[in-house]
Amino acid sequence: MTRSETTSRRRLLASLGVGMATAAAGCTGSDALGGDPSYESGNVGPINASNASSRNASEMSTASSLAQQQPTNSVTPLDSLELVEHEFVLEDGYLGSTVQGTVTNTGADRLQIVEVRTRIYNDAGNLLGRYLASTGDLGAGDAWEFQVVILEAPSDVADYDITVLGTPS
Repeated sequence: MTRSETTSRRRLLASLGVGMATAAAGCTGSDALGGDPSYESGNVGPINASNASSRNASEMSTASSLAQQQPTNSVTPLDSLELVEHEFVLEDGYLGSTVQGTVTNTGADRLQIVEVRTRIYNDAGNLLGRYLASTGDLGAGDAWEFQVVILEAPSDVADYDITVLGTPS
């Protein structure tokens, strides 16, 4: 190798190293971004037996098409997202078990994506499923009323936990 080729190779490797370090720094949580989400506990409470029937096949098909279970990889915990309230709600018909609530963007900037994630547990504390709801373009100071459709039968659900994540614009 000539000296010119060696210098070019070193510059290329150095620039790649700087680029990788910069990318890694962006993923470590600077500016209130990144890190693992912290989940807040939710309480299912007593379930009214008259509303606790399981969905029929047609209702389950509809609920399955509405239930979101694939999380977005581009979301992260953000200080500007506030989970104002949430509760387990048993709806009639195809909706059945849901978690509903409100998220507010308390920051000064619009958020590109906001995602509420829930984890559902049975009486023994075993994880039954993960479900989510998402929205786009949540402006500064705006609130979003979410509804997470859960596919588990109401009688199987004992507890849940919840978190909110987002992607800045």
